[in-house]
This record gives sequence, structure tokens and C-alpha cells, in this order.
Amino acid sequence: MRACECIKYEQHKARVLKITDVRVFRMGSPAHKTEGTNWLFVRIDTDFGISGWGEGSLQYKDAALEAEILDFGNFLEGKDLRRIDWIWTSLYRRVTWAGGPVSMSAISAIDLALWDLKAKMLEIPVWELAGGMHRERVRVYANGWFEGRFEPNPDADPESKEMRPSAKLYAEGALELKNAGWTALKFYPYGGPQIITPQRLRHGTDVVRAVREAVGPDMEIGIDVRARIDPWSAGRAARELEQFNIAWMEEPILYDNVEAMAEFAKSVRVPVSTGEQLYNRWEFRPLLATNTVRLIQPDICHCGGFSEIRKIASMAETHYVSVAPHNSNGPLSTFASLHFDMSVPNAFMQEIFVSFVDRYQDVLTRPIDISDGYATVPAGPGWGAEIDLDAMAKYPPVPFKQVDSEPYLLF
Repeated sequence: MRACECIKYEQHKARVLKITDVRVFRMGSPAHKTEGTNWLFVRIDTDFGISGWGEGSLQYKDAALEAEILDFGNFLEGKDLRRIDWIWTSLYRRVTWAGGPVSMSAISAIDLALWDLKAKMLEIPVWELAGGMHRERVRVYANGWFEGRFEPNPDADPESKEMRPSAKLYAEGALELKNAGWTALKFYPYGGPQIITPQRLRHGTDVVRAVREAVGPDMEIGIDVRARIDPWSAGRAARELEQFNIAWMEEPILYDNVEAMAEFAKSVRVPVSTGEQLYNRWEFRPLLATNTVRLIQPDICHCGGFSEIRKIASMAETHYVSVAPHNSNGPLSTFASLHFDMSVPNAFMQEIFVSFVDRYQDVLTRPIDISDGYATVPAGPGWGAEIDLDAMAKYPPVPFKQVDSEPYLLF
């Protein structure tokens, strides 16, 4: 620690640094496949005069998540903000019906805010509080770059007005990314029901081929199936994908049967990734024990926050598995993921939704630096930035209807 940090730390050791309030803020995100969803942030205030920010954005579950966070807030009031791991364990172990997406996302948001708080108290960035840098910048890959690059699906019922990726438009978009300095991207070439038809399989292959030919051999390509097809169909797709030297095949089948995922990963010759819908180290343990997946993708807003994703990464390291945090969320999720990536040895790449970046920069007090295929966080304590509430007010939360508003209706 620097001298001033040691003095401040000594001053604070003698008293409890109390949490005084827990507040929730929501805002609308840019449209992505549907009319959009919402980002949800938590701010924890203290008697020390500083506040910490976290995020728990959980698509289409705003009401349940906000209620859980505020209910946990009743427990947090008066607690010492420095006791991060004790608070995490209390929220997870001392409640009935622990786990699941709502509770884990609430814990994640609170945990992220506490890391921000403690780092601010010590006047250091979170990556330094976590043990220091393994890398000064983080390689990133682009998602969300293909908005509007679709065409009518001639194989679907004409009345359904179903759209599919356009090979030509995807190739053009991918080349634009490469020319802008991106070195990796991800997209979703397959859609429709779980049992894929030869026509759908062929079209997905054509889209991947067009993108690979456009960007050349050196750009990393991730293929996200998002569990849209069954193991038999996914196996056929994997064989087609071998020729394109893809970096990973993400969520090739439904995620909730570890044995089925492991059997699939062993049966194909492309690297398999999964994990965005697993919620803590206990759910990752049986998956990692299979020694079959090459990449895991926990989401820092849902897997238990900064505390838990570090434990998941340490466990993955013992299986020689890399970590690429899932991130289809808001700006604080992105900041927190980057601090994580900077502070662990087995971080691979960080997902960035390029269609969200402008809104990120608009509502952050300091911007994320994304250039030449890498991202860095701004210098400063905590995450390095906060949410500008005046700017956030320009984007009120959007209404939605559970199930009907979900973008993946064909499986």
C-alpha cells in the first residue's frame, strides 16, 4: 500500500464502516432482437460518505430482481462494508431456497458494489485490490454487430415473416469490424426449431463461410448456437464448422444436463464453450470435472459477482480451462468483467456488444477505451467510473411481457 492508503486503513480499522442504504436504478437498453430489455444497477451508500455501484441486469426479470435486492438491503443496513466474503456467504447460505438466477443476480449486484466500495475506500482500482494485473489491456470480441443484417427465410411459412442471417450482409459487417481494428467476433448462424433441417444447416454453414472468407484466416470467430438445436443436429453442425477453424462453439445444446454437454464435447472436433446460465462454483464443479469443455463463460452479473467469478476461474485453472465472461449486460457489467480479466491468469477474451457501446459511454462518468481489438479501464479507484443518473434518465425502462418478449420463440 502507498503511505496514504496505510494511514487511511489504520484510521478505519477501529470502527465499523456501515452500509446505510441500498438503492436500485433501472434504464432501457438498446434494442437487440426485440424492442429491448432493461439494465438494473444497485448503489450502496455508506456512513463513510462514499457509494459503490454494481449491476445485476437479468433479462425480463426486473421486478423479481429488484425485490430480492431490496429485501437483501434490509439485512445489509448497518453491516460493515469491508466484510465482503462474509456478506456473500450470509446472502447465499443463511437464506432458505438459495441459488437460482434471481437470488444469484441479486448477490452479484451487491457483491460488485461492495468491491467498488472497498477499492474506493483504499483509493485503488478493483484489479489492484484483487491482487494486481496479469495484463494491462484485455482482448475483446464483438457481439451485437449484425443488427439489421437479415433477409426473409424462404424455407419458412410466408405468413410467419421469419428472418434469417444474410450471408452477404454478415460478411460485409464482419469486414467492417476487421477494418475498425477488431480481431475477434461472434455470431449466431443457426435458428429455428431444435431439430434442424438440411436447409437450415446449409444456410448456417454458408453464413459462416461468407464471414470467414471476408475476414481471412487470422480473425477469431466464435459460433454461438445458444442451445437452439439438439445434440444430433448440433453434431452435424460441428462437422460442418471444422473447415472454418472456429475459436469456439458456444452452447451447442441445452446447458442444464452436464453429462449430455460432456458427451457432446467429446464427440466433436471443435472447441466447446458453455456456462452463461450456471450460477455459482457448485454448478461449474461437475462441468469442469468432465475435462471436456475448453472454455467457460460465467456471467459476472449472475454467477455471484466479482467474488464468485474469481473462485470459478481458480477452479477452472486447475482443469486448464480458460474463462471468457459472458456479457450481454450494461456498462458496469463490462467494467467489472474487464477488472476481472485483468486480474486472473486464465482470462481468454471479453465479450462486448458493439451495439451497446454508445449507450455505455453516454451514461458512464468516464468512458471505456476500446481500440485495436483491446479494452482498458480508466485510471481511478473502484471500477474507475460510475453511472451518471442525469444521463440515465434519458433512457427510461422499457415495458415487456415475460415469455412473449423473449427473442427466441422457435424452440
